[in-house]
Amino acid sequence: MPDVVSQSLSQRLAGRTAVVTGGGSGIGLASARRLAAEGAHVVVADIDPVAGKAAADDVGGLFVPVDVTVEEEVRRLYEITRETYGRVDIAFNNAGISPPEDASILATGIDAWRKVQEVNLTSVFHCCKFALPHMLAQGKGSIINTASFVAVMGAATSQISYSASKGGVLSMSRELGVEFARQGVRVNALCPGPVNTPLLRELFAADPERAARRLVHVPLGRFAEPEELAGAVAFLASDDSSFITASTFMVDGGISGAYVTPV
Repeated sequence: MPDVVSQSLSQRLAGRTAVVTGGGSGIGLASARRLAAEGAHVVVADIDPVAGKAAADDVGGLFVPVDVTVEEEVRRLYEITRETYGRVDIAFNNAGISPPEDASILATGIDAWRKVQEVNLTSVFHCCKFALPHMLAQGKGSIINTASFVAVMGAATSQISYSASKGGVLSMSRELGVEFARQGVRVNALCPGPVNTPLLRELFAADPERAARRLVHVPLGRFAEPEELAGAVAFLASDDSSFITASTFMVDGGISGAYVTPV
């Protein structure tokens, strides 16, 4: 992995305010750190009060405990952000789950299906709905929604509700990116490949064969590190991506472009 931590970082996000859901761990935590390092005020939103507070303290930001499936809690998240920092410039809607009971459609129950849809898809609907008015009032903003490479590819090692939810995130992001483009708000879908996070490690711990089956298809030959996704988030949050909206932003180690991988 490139040594992204020791790179000299710009202050291209100085004076801006970023909200990161699921900011207590994984991609969210790495992104909170990267956005703060580039000058942003960071609001960490997480359902875990311990991890969320620790992350906010780490980046000198604000922690807001939020269940992203609850509409009023999400509305209040963006109101608190606006009240505290005066702006809502960046919304990284990243919170998500991938529980083991979400598997093949033949084995996945309706309760597991609904839980994943609520956390992974409905939460993004809430976050976009309540971030957008603040951004539209400013005439500028960047929304980054975490989808996945499984939104554009099928997998025999299925997580049916997860895949469907991420497909929904991708489609919604594309539509919002088009709808609000001329009002100054950009909306993009970040599509990570497999990332070395606690969520992935937990998923694969009970089934090493599943991990091996997936890893063999990555042309770069490894899973991503959270910091590599954080770099993409910072790019999409900044004016360096000013002509990018409604995009399927793949950060997948080449999976989606591969026919066969190197030997």
